[in-house]
Amino acid sequence: MNAHALAVIEFGPALDLVAGHAASSLGAERVRSSTPRVERDWVVREHARVSAMRTLVTGDSSWHPQQIPDIRPSLSRLRVEGASLDATHLLGVRNLLRSSRLTFEGFRDDRISPVIVAMFRAEIDDLIIARSEEKAIDSAIDDDANVKDEASPALRRIRRELRGAQGELVKLLEKIASRLDLHHQVNDMSVTVRNGRFVIPVRREARAVVGGIVHDTSSTGATLFVEPPAAVEAGNRIRELQSEELREIDRILAGLTEEIRPIREEMAAALQSLIVLDSLYARARFARKLNCGRIEFNDPGDGFSILEGRHPLLVEQGISVVPFDLSLEPSERTLLISGPNTGGKTVLLKSLGLFAAMAQSGIPVPAADESRLAIFDDIYADVGDEQSISSSLSTFSAHLRNLSEVLQSATNASLVLIDELGSGTDPVEGAALGGAILEALTNRGSLSVATTHLGALKELAAEVPGVVNASLQFDPVALAPTYRLIKGIPGRSYGLSIARRLALPEEVLQRAEARLPTGERDINALLAELESREQTLGEREKESALIADDVRARALRVAERETAVREKERTAERDARREARRLLLEARSEVDRTIRELKASAEAAADETAREARRRMERLASEAGQAMAELEEKRPDDERRTTPLDGDIAEGDFVSVPALDGRRARVMELRGQDAIIVAGSVKMTVPRKSLARVVAPNEPGRIQINIRGDVPEVEAKSEIDVRGFRAGDIEDLLMQAVDSAVRADLKSLRIIHGKGTGALRERVAEMLRKESRVSSFRLGAWNEGGAGVTVAEFS
Repeated sequence: MNAHALAVIEFGPALDLVAGHAASSLGAERVRSSTPRVERDWVVREHARVSAMRTLVTGDSSWHPQQIPDIRPSLSRLRVEGASLDATHLLGVRNLLRSSRLTFEGFRDDRISPVIVAMFRAEIDDLIIARSEEKAIDSAIDDDANVKDEASPALRRIRRELRGAQGELVKLLEKIASRLDLHHQVNDMSVTVRNGRFVIPVRREARAVVGGIVHDTSSTGATLFVEPPAAVEAGNRIRELQSEELREIDRILAGLTEEIRPIREEMAAALQSLIVLDSLYARARFARKLNCGRIEFNDPGDGFSILEGRHPLLVEQGISVVPFDLSLEPSERTLLISGPNTGGKTVLLKSLGLFAAMAQSGIPVPAADESRLAIFDDIYADVGDEQSISSSLSTFSAHLRNLSEVLQSATNASLVLIDELGSGTDPVEGAALGGAILEALTNRGSLSVATTHLGALKELAAEVPGVVNASLQFDPVALAPTYRLIKGIPGRSYGLSIARRLALPEEVLQRAEARLPTGERDINALLAELESREQTLGEREKESALIADDVRARALRVAERETAVREKERTAERDARREARRLLLEARSEVDRTIRELKASAEAAADETAREARRRMERLASEAGQAMAELEEKRPDDERRTTPLDGDIAEGDFVSVPALDGRRARVMELRGQDAIIVAGSVKMTVPRKSLARVVAPNEPGRIQINIRGDVPEVEAKSEIDVRGFRAGDIEDLLMQAVDSAVRADLKSLRIIHGKGTGALRERVAEMLRKESRVSSFRLGAWNEGGAGVTVAEFS
């Protein structure tokens, strides 16, 4: 990728910003080394991994990277056979092994989705679990990189002897110092160490009295640090023990080094995995802080669309940034932005280049969801004043050098950014040269974005297909930029307006306006009118959006109320069904009891018992009719009304029954001059001529209750299928099937519930166990469906 362009668009500072979110210096270093890549698969996958990491760090597991020590020097030293690591380097190795193990265990958290884990499978697989090596180093070296006494029995013994010898020598030296005359003593007579030897401080004149070896003097020369003759032998013994200690420590460190040398490659791979994870962590934190959306990627020929884009460096500075929306269709290859100075054109230009470089480096960009970016093969930028005295380059020459490189190297998959096109020379020649450059890039298919102040270039959009004008809005009243991008309309310079606000003489301004060509004045007036209309349309769009939001909110509330009403209707229908079935079951239970009494009665009393049974049936029918009437009374008046119709009565018609106070019933069968009707759970025979045919209203919003028990016996089925229902929802369906089977005098009923988890089978068995009309039930035989079927048998 073009290094000059990356420097111009401030890619380096942007990487520093992202790197600041890493948990380790190595992770930050990895982010800073990022470079844009052109492989689309890699870019898409890397953004998916960053998104997965963002989900991971904000999830319930609160995942975060572990400490990552820089053990690269240690890994290099391990390549040298026989070379040993010191305690500090071994401590770093232990920290790496611990971080690798903890990271691996962290990804095994049940709260982390397997889909998330799969995104980091390559890094997880490279992590090393070396508990024995980690434990060996941990038991020998403490957190301050000191070898522990427990590292070996020999070291423990040596240090014990060393501490004892040092204690005895200190006592001896204190005793010698206390015996000196006062004029030979110094104010602080504490035993100290000089050049590795224990000494006492004395005055210079006590040198002959004390004797021994002088190891040091004070800065004034008045105090000598002397090792008395009596302490020399003890001092020598201490030096011997210290030498033994060092040799034992070297032996321990060499042993630990040899223990970890075989896993050097695995540790190197684990280190890289931890660095990569920290790099992803830094990018995820950056994306979360700047509220970066999910970006889609396409080819450069398909254009791009940035929604609510914000320059990350400005956002980080705490500046109130106005987001920009910018899109280019596939047929639009060049965007020419014009407008006054300080309007934000250069910032917009750098933002486009920075977004492309960051996105192709696997870094999220501060834009809204559904933004689309193209993957470019290179980025070229000519931004800013690059004049150089040492190179004898003027501003115009520097621009031409950059543009020459662009024309030589840019392809139809390149992004070209040009600031102040045509500036630095005669406006006419600059406009001609700039127009020719843009025309060449447009015809080549490069995606180009350029800024200019030259009015002649604004006409290019009407002359060259693929060139589109745009401007950054400027408040003509406040004479201040609004930083809002307007596509399709070129911008005005507002130079005379700004001069008038800065109190230039009016006669000078009038003369300047008179010098403007007529065409330029007409174009400025037209642009002013277009800007005004665009502003008006923008305000109306906002109003329309508010109205649309209000309409959607109202529609949502209406839908919620409608759902609530439907739920109430379903509840009312369910309650009515249950009540009707309860009445029917009570009546049938009473009939069964009466029949049993008839069978048990003596033959002499059969007539009386039969008459009593008929009276009970009539009473139960009357009670059932009364209950149904009460249910009917609870319904709205317009639902209870019936409308008489002309014509003969046929089976299936709805009729009005005077014997039931005009209630609506259905004709089930015609027998001569009589009709068998069903009203709710009551079936009765009435004179045919007493009935009047009516229409059963079924208007929208009304509740129509259909009792399955009303169907005639000939429609009873010998099997029902409850698969797909919930265990709590099959009660009505099963009881209606049992009712129909009993009324049709079936011997058995086959209930298909499937095997599954067994919940439906258990619910069916529970209901059949409570049903008095079922004499027995069993699971189906092998040729009846096996455990997926229950067969209920009736007495």
